[in-house]
Amino acid sequence: MRPTWSTLRSDTKREGSVELYRFFSEKIKLLSWIFLGLVLFSGSSDAFRDDFQGGIFASQRGDYKTAYKLWLPLAEQGNAAAQYNLGVMRDRGDGVPQSHKEAVKWFRLAAEQGNSKAQYNLGVMYNQGQGVLRDNVLAHMWFNLSGSRGIERATYKRKKCEEKMSPSQIERARAMARNWRPKKIV
Repeated sequence: MRPTWSTLRSDTKREGSVELYRFFSEKIKLLSWIFLGLVLFSGSSDAFRDDFQGGIFASQRGDYKTAYKLWLPLAEQGNAAAQYNLGVMRDRGDGVPQSHKEAVKWFRLAAEQGNSKAQYNLGVMYNQGQGVLRDNVLAHMWFNLSGSRGIERATYKRKKCEEKMSPSQIERARAMARNWRPKKIV
């Protein structure tokens, strides 16, 4: 029988103390497990941040293989910054085989979430036809989006793109940029 306050009060002083100790030790044990679960659950975002930062430190040391290992799981889970960094690694061939197609894949995933640097780099890829077919309309759209988010050189690139485009292509690219919305990762 689980002790209640009324039964504890009616027991002898020593027996009551033992029962009270058992009662509270069970509660403390339960609360400890709950607290541990909360700490572990809330720490998962810290693990992501630590892995991302570890990748930054590794890449700064030139240890691109470690950076890739740390960023790949984050990128696969939808972390736009990690996706962008993998795109840069693939574009340059830093620690991984150079692949413009793979760079475009990672840049696109990050750009679609609103990462302005990835949007700019995707514009460059479309402008130069690296990893994708050259497409000035899409290049213009991505430059427009990244320029509106503070990437100054994107405005220059967008204007250079316009020199090679018809007025209808420019209008189509502007409409695409106006209607663009970032994708939400589920």
